[in-house]
Amino acid sequence: MVDDVEKRWSGDGTFRRAAAYVIVVLSFAGLVAALTFWWAASRARCAAEAVLCDTSSAVAVVFGPGAVLLLGGLGAFVATYLVWRRGGKWVVWQGAGWFLLVMMTVYLAIGGVSAGS
Repeated sequence: MVDDVEKRWSGDGTFRRAAAYVIVVLSFAGLVAALTFWWAASRARCAAEAVLCDTSSAVAVVFGPGAVLLLGGLGAFVATYLVWRRGGKWVVWQGAGWFLLVMMTVYLAIGGVSAGS
């Protein structure tokens, strides 16, 4: 078992794997955001108005990437548990999970304000 007091959390590639996971999740969330913005802007109903012209486009733009970030954060916490069970350095994965959940909260807060106005 890992001695949590020792604080040596790097050295076996855990940080690199967790950082790559975060980058992949953020990239996928960005792709989902771009696709939902494109979908909302190309709708006939929204052609003359703003991109978020009705409820369905606002919900898709706000909650699509938010769901990706939520699932990515939960996936990082699952990885935290699995690394902990193996006796590995799990703290980096926990940090990745919290970072993704904070990004989800920030995105939803900004998106909720912009979709509501």
